[in-house]
Amino acid sequence: MRILLVEDNRRLSSSLKMSLSDDGYAVDAAYDGVEGQDLAEMTPYDLIILDIMLPRRDGLEVCRELRQQKVNTPILMLTARDAVEDRVKGLDHGADDYLVKPFAIDELLARLRALLRRESADKSGVLKIADLSLDPAVHQVLRCGEIIDLTAKEFALLEYLMRNPNRLITREMAENHVWSYDYDGASNVVDVYIRRLRRKIDEPYDLKLIETVRGVGYRIRKPSD
Repeated sequence: MRILLVEDNRRLSSSLKMSLSDDGYAVDAAYDGVEGQDLAEMTPYDLIILDIMLPRRDGLEVCRELRQQKVNTPILMLTARDAVEDRVKGLDHGADDYLVKPFAIDELLARLRALLRRESADKSGVLKIADLSLDPAVHQVLRCGEIIDLTAKEFALLEYLMRNPNRLITREMAENHVWSYDYDGASNVVDVYIRRLRRKIDEPYDLKLIETVRGVGYRIRKPSD
């Protein structure tokens, strides 16, 4: 999934971006409130990590403005202030969760997964289509009970498809959710990764799950449909 990280401490931002990228997320970084708000309004992020103490426009104002603009992306707020009234203020401004610095990266990742589960019908967090299952918490994919070894980007693309079953995913949509703005590579990257996924999760099995809509994009279809 694609995340916007708005944190003015560049050292912390770089560390978090590296950890999130290693976990399979595509991450765009902003270093002040104005830049963060602009990115959040023009890009379909799956999650936003938003520091409160930001230059130019603080995180509370950014959060409030985004909600007024009907941007409903889940927001996790970061702050060094642990007072109850500060946490209440953040939640009242539209944040979905709150994390106090310093924090363990494992807790941050767990909170992000919890926010994604809120958007899912299955609150266990495990995505299932036919005999294919994907567990974001442990980064495990199973087909017919067998473990499928995927790279971080293969996992991210499959997760995006499985979170949107039966929905046509264009190449542009896939790029916007799985690759960050700093990606500088081949223009056919989505096609390349779809071929890799097919070799691993479709070709060895009778039931094919990934469909091509020629000239448009791809979808993963539930067999019952």
